Amino acid sequence: MVQEQLREVRERIAAACRRAGRDPKDVTLIAVSKTKPAQMVQEAYEAGARDFGENKVQEILEKKPVLPQDIRWHMIGHLQRNKVHQVLGQAVLIHSVDSLRLAQQIETEAEKKGIEAEILLEVNVAREESKFGFFLEETEEAIRQIAKLPHVHIRGLMTIAPFVENPEENRGIFQKLYQFSVDIAAKNIDNVTMDVLSMGMSNDFEVAIEEGATMVRVGTSIFGAR
Repeated sequence: MVQEQLREVRERIAAACRRAGRDPKDVTLIAVSKTKPAQMVQEAYEAGARDFGENKVQEILEKKPVLPQDIRWHMIGHLQRNKVHQVLGQAVLIHSVDSLRLAQQIETEAEKKGIEAEILLEVNVAREESKFGFFLEETEEAIRQIAKLPHVHIRGLMTIAPFVENPEENRGIFQKLYQFSVDIAAKNIDNVTMDVLSMGMSNDFEVAIEEGATMVRVGTSIFGAR
């Protein structure tokens, strides 16, 4: 089941890329395996998936030792500052940096471990009260502050769009974040590359790809409902 659904998602990604005149190689599929057992992750791995997203640090720590070591784990959920030391060195990318204090904590722990952390800033484009993240108008200042941290590298931006029945309703949100990332890239801020745009989930990833997403976070469409 997982393998068939994964193939179908890949086909939908390729079709969205064709519509947008993009190369499917430029879009990374992150299979969101939160709450799913390691055995299902293994099935997806055997079908070629290598990037997996988790919402909780604990799940990465539990699954990583029992699964193939070339899996790239992504931390996509809200990260508490007291869990930073656990996730550093385990996840290749933290998608959900939503405050200056969290970035500073990542800097402190990365320096202690003698490593460098790659992060995305989470932007609450839709200004939903239930979501974390910087509002769009605060994000450039946050980028400039976080860019000064030597062990933290900003690779791009992430957003969680509202859950909507009609994915077209989120097109404007994806357009805004894409345009903002282009504007920031043009400013050539030291220690900032805008090569990652993590946006789009099971219900709207095709629209996100058409609007410039380079990473899509797909769980339900691969693993089934939670």
